Amino acid sequence: MQSVTPQQIRSSFVNASRSEAAKLTLPKNFDTLDWDNLEFLGWRDDKMPLRGYLVVPGGKGLTGIMLRAPDGGARKKRSVLCELCRDVFSKEDVLLWVAKRAGQSGRDGNTVGTLICADFLCCGNVRREPPVNEINPDPAVVVKRQIQGLQDRTAQFLGRVQSK
Repeated sequence: MQSVTPQQIRSSFVNASRSEAAKLTLPKNFDTLDWDNLEFLGWRDDKMPLRGYLVVPGGKGLTGIMLRAPDGGARKKRSVLCELCRDVFSKEDVLLWVAKRAGQSGRDGNTVGTLICADFLCCGNVRREPPVNEINPDPAVVVKRQIQGLQDRTAQFLGRVQSK
C-alpha cells in the first residue's frame, strides 16, 4: 500500500458522512506505519472503541468504510476465524464488524457484516511463514497466496458494502 495522508483517508469513506469522517481518530502509530507491508489500513478508534475503519487501495484510489463492533466484545465460548485473513494460528479476538451500506441503502438502515480480527492485524497474520512440510515445501509461496487471498476477500467485502 502506498503511504497516504490523513485528508486522503477522510475523503475516502463511502458509508460515512463528512462530519463522521472528519471526527475520526487516526491510529496512534500513523506516522510510523510500514506501508509496504499493508494490504489495507485498519484500526479501532481510540475515542470510540466500538468503531473501526478499513481503508483499502484500489484502481480508483482509496475506499474507506466505517465499521461498528458489537457491544460486549467477542464471545469467549468458541473460537471463530477471521474472514479476511483466515489465520488459524492467531490467538486474537475476532468480532462481527458491521458496516452501513453505501448510498441510499445505508441511509435506509441496511448493513452488512463479516468476521474480522478485533484489532485489524490481518496484514501481519498473512505474512507469518508456516513451517516447511510436505504440504507447504516453500513458505514464501504460501505467504504470497495468503496475501492474495486477503486482498480478494477484502475486495469482496468492500463490494458488498458498496452494492445496492
